[in-house]
Amino acid sequence: MNYTNLQGQVTNVKPHYQPSAQSLRLIILLILVMGVAPSPALTAGCPARCICDDQLVVQCAGQHLTAFPTDLPLATRQLIISNNRIVELPPLQLNYLSDLVYLDCSNNSLTEISMSTFGNLEKLAYLDLSFNTLTRIEDRTFGPLSSLVMLRMTDNPGLSDIHPDAFAKNSALQVLDVSRNNLTVLNISSLIALPILRSVGLSGNSWSCDCDNEDLCLWVHIEAFKFQDEGQTVCRGPPDLQGQRLGELGLQLRSRCHQGLGSWDYLFFLAIGFVIFAAGTMSAWAIGVVMVLYERYVKKKSEQMDPDDEVEQDAGPGTGGAGGHHANPRGNGDLKNTGHMVV
Repeated sequence: MNYTNLQGQVTNVKPHYQPSAQSLRLIILLILVMGVAPSPALTAGCPARCICDDQLVVQCAGQHLTAFPTDLPLATRQLIISNNRIVELPPLQLNYLSDLVYLDCSNNSLTEISMSTFGNLEKLAYLDLSFNTLTRIEDRTFGPLSSLVMLRMTDNPGLSDIHPDAFAKNSALQVLDVSRNNLTVLNISSLIALPILRSVGLSGNSWSCDCDNEDLCLWVHIEAFKFQDEGQTVCRGPPDLQGQRLGELGLQLRSRCHQGLGSWDYLFFLAIGFVIFAAGTMSAWAIGVVMVLYERYVKKKSEQMDPDDEVEQDAGPGTGGAGGHHANPRGNGDLKNTGHMVV
């Protein structure tokens, strides 16, 4: 009787524990499938309002974004965020994308970029910053982009200043387009040093064709084949040169800018003259000192030798008289003997 009751209790207990086991298995399965899976940033996760494909391309163009998209897959190789209203490229988020090779930021509201913006994008080969509101490119802004091949930075109406060393580290750069900005002067010292640069776009700027742009005009004249729309790359000033092509004025500016001497040239020659005068004066003084010392040395040496000469001179005449005294008798005798022989 007790055994029967115990068996019934056991039978009644089994259904009570069976759902718990199934729930446990479901929980374990969910953990394996979802709970320990990599974050969306490492797999197929995709930012809101963007489209991601199997080729690691993230397409966020024309989505009215006002901020850089978050939760981007870290393996992204192409990122297109054009035609939005993004005002800043956050270095922290952007530099997580170390495999990025293509970045299109055109037609946004970017106002500035710095060297830290692209600090970890060593594989980036294509960068488009066109149709933004950039005003200045700082020193070595693109320095970390050692693999950059093409840079498009056109149609920034306020862009009027590019630092001379902005492209100093971009030895792989082949195509640079800065057309239709507000540039008046461009220092080409770092550009002419780029070994494989083959295409440059300069048209549509307000170039000032004066001595500040002499090197630029001469470069366009010598290597016209490198310049896109070279025929539309014209001067905005001064008035007498307005509308003329930069390439046509290379040699003309060369002769115009070096035909006379400026105030700095005169100061330079004055400084050189002073240096030469000072050097000549010091040399003459040194030679004079050496001559005086040499003269004193010779005089002292002469004074030391004079007493010995006087002793020799005093002894010389006495010896000569004695010799004459002994010689005369022989001489007279000889004369007498000679006279005697004649007689």
